[in-house]
Amino acid sequence: MRDILTVAKFTAKDLIGRKSFRISTIIILALIFVGSNIPNIIKFFSQDDSSQTTAIVDRDNLYEGTLTELPTEEHIEVSQASDEELKQKIQDGDLKNAIIIHKTGNTVEFRYLVKNLVTAGIETTNLKTQLEALYKDVQLQKLHLSATELAAISPHFAVSMEQTDEAQIGGNIYAMMILSCVLFFAIYFCAFQVSSSITTEKTSKIVETLVTSTSPKSIIYGKTLGIGVVGLLQILLFVVTAIICAYCFMDHQMLEQLFDLSNFTPYLAIVTLIYFLPGYFVYAFLYALTGSTVSKPEDIQSANTPVVLLTMIGFYLAYFTLTDPTGGLNFFAALFPFSSPFCMPLRVMMGLSSIGEVLLSIGLLIFTCIIVAHIATRIYSNAILNYGSKMGWKNIIKLYKEK
Repeated sequence: MRDILTVAKFTAKDLIGRKSFRISTIIILALIFVGSNIPNIIKFFSQDDSSQTTAIVDRDNLYEGTLTELPTEEHIEVSQASDEELKQKIQDGDLKNAIIIHKTGNTVEFRYLVKNLVTAGIETTNLKTQLEALYKDVQLQKLHLSATELAAISPHFAVSMEQTDEAQIGGNIYAMMILSCVLFFAIYFCAFQVSSSITTEKTSKIVETLVTSTSPKSIIYGKTLGIGVVGLLQILLFVVTAIICAYCFMDHQMLEQLFDLSNFTPYLAIVTLIYFLPGYFVYAFLYALTGSTVSKPEDIQSANTPVVLLTMIGFYLAYFTLTDPTGGLNFFAALFPFSSPFCMPLRVMMGLSSIGEVLLSIGLLIFTCIIVAHIATRIYSNAILNYGSKMGWKNIIKLYKEK
């Protein structure tokens, strides 16, 4: 155990000391900061209120002077300017855009004048709906209908949804997706560092010194432990930074609607951490196996391809079965060891899994971790000093059978 901790400490210090690791960490933190400030950046470059004004021109007086009553948050200016004057104001930045309204036959046409078509279109949808509703109100008032008749023609519509499935599903879909993605990137990138570290040490011949000081088993266990601790701390740094930036720079009401964490209980936090640890070790040992079969850094990508595919299959199996969380495939993903770290915490958040199912899933994951660790350690011990070309599957199986 002492040798394992010594190797873990050496690996952690070596990883933190790498320039690439520190630079990538700083870049990701900077991207999180910038990403959370995108609404503020957009607002900063559009501080001129006049440039956000939309001019509305009612050529045929269809609205009979009621455009000032338009219920919209946009800056509206009722105008009678000509097309040329409106175009010039838009080009000069005095107007954001203009809407010219006129009627041809039984068709009311809204003609938009915009500076460019790339940035226009989305914000005009709500305004068009409000103009249509206001025109309808103007025409109804001409019919001199009573309040009861008006209410019968224009009732208020309410939408409600009821679930027919007996399972009471809770949680926020956006929060679930974020949790799944964070787990995936945490496990994937931390585990990937194991194969990179092993190949790098084989290239620099550091592994020869390690082998003379301790056993290969202690080396592989220590490496996965050291990289896992550093990776977990790095992910926690990213998550904490993202949360702080979100609550400091983003709209709190929007955050509460999109990322409702009311279902994120201490029990869910414990379950997530429990799944992260064996989930990480399963993939870390697989990457250690592939890393030990190559001696050149340029061969790492091709050697890791089978493990990368397995990782992607596990993640997408959990991610896409969220569309049918009560289905059999999602239940299978929650038990399948290579997808359960990404799936079961989401089922716990939705309230779909009992304690028995969670214990069964964790048991299968730990059992898989033990089997993979045994195979990886056996192959790593026999391939650690191999400096030849990349091994094929036949050579890997041969190494496993050797004592």
